[in-house]
Order: sequence, then C-alpha cells, then structure tokens
Amino acid sequence: MDSYITASAIKKLREKKGITQAELAQKIGVSDKTISKWETAKGLPDISLIEPLAKELGVSVIEIMSGDYITNRNISCNMLRSKFYLCPVCGNIIHSSGESLIGCCGITLPPLEAEECDGEHTVLVEKVEDEHFITVNHPMEKSHFITFIAYVTGDRCQFVKLYPEGNAQTRLNLRGKGVLYICCNRHGLMKCRL
Repeated sequence: MDSYITASAIKKLREKKGITQAELAQKIGVSDKTISKWETAKGLPDISLIEPLAKELGVSVIEIMSGDYITNRNISCNMLRSKFYLCPVCGNIIHSSGESLIGCCGITLPPLEAEECDGEHTVLVEKVEDEHFITVNHPMEKSHFITFIAYVTGDRCQFVKLYPEGNAQTRLNLRGKGVLYICCNRHGLMKCRL
C-alpha cells in the first residue's frame, strides 16, 4: 500500500476535507507554498508536523505514517468480524470488533490469523447446568501454554485469559452459533465452530 505521506495522499485527504492549501497551511503553521511542495512531491512534512497534519486531515498519526487508512465497514458491529492482537513484547491481548490499526509497546500489531484446531489443540465441550465447560487438551507449562479462550457470536464476545501452570479450561455461556478461539503461545490462534 502507498504511504500516506505522499503527494497524492496529502492532496486527496485535503480535498476530502474540503479545505484549500492556504487553509491547511494556516491551521498547521506553514506557508501555502509548503503544502504545494508536499502535494507536488517536491518535499515531505517535517516529523514535528506529522501530528498536526494528521489531525487536520482527519486521520491518526499511525495511519498517516503506516499508510493504513482505516474505514469502518463493520457498521452493524457484527462481532463475528472480531480480530485479536497479541503484543510479543508485553503479552497484552487486544480485541476489536472489526478491522483496526492497533499498536502496543511502540509497534503496530497485525491481527492474529486463526487456523482450524488440530490434533495438538483438541477442544472438549461439556454442558454443565446452564453453561458449557470447555477444556483444551494442551500443556500449560511456562514455555508452552494457552493464553486465552474466547467465544464469539454475532452479538457478543466472551473472553477468558489463561496463565501458565493453570488449567486450560473455563466455563462459558454458549448461546447461539459462534466461533470458539484458543490461542497457543507457540502455535498461534486457532478456531472451531460450535
């Protein structure tokens, strides 16, 4: 994808906002000739101007720097479009109900890609009273464990964080058809339909 700090991107975003070069220049404290240089690829914005430029163009600094312009296509907020992100530095787990641009510990995180559960990650589901007892047949050692279990339906996400040396099991209220996600710290995100 093209970087948003390009001549065509700055011009396109400025025009989308319906402002002139002079108006944009005044708002961020530069001359209209400077904006013209940026839009004709004869120069780039100074790093100190990225934040004010992003603000005036209606995008985030991360979006303008990475070139990923996020448009919410999940208007009805269907939770089945959920994405999970895992920070390799601090272990932070982030859930979004659609496509997002997520950063943690100074890095942009890609969404985890879910594969179908395999023989090493067998999921057992038992009905217990009004809930379901979910067990993942998996070691829970410090170096190899399940980090979370999540059950996602069209209107909700139930999420349980797990820890090494605990049990790879939880109780969830499985209402309606959905997708059960498990995340192994070595093998990544896996899913199975329930």
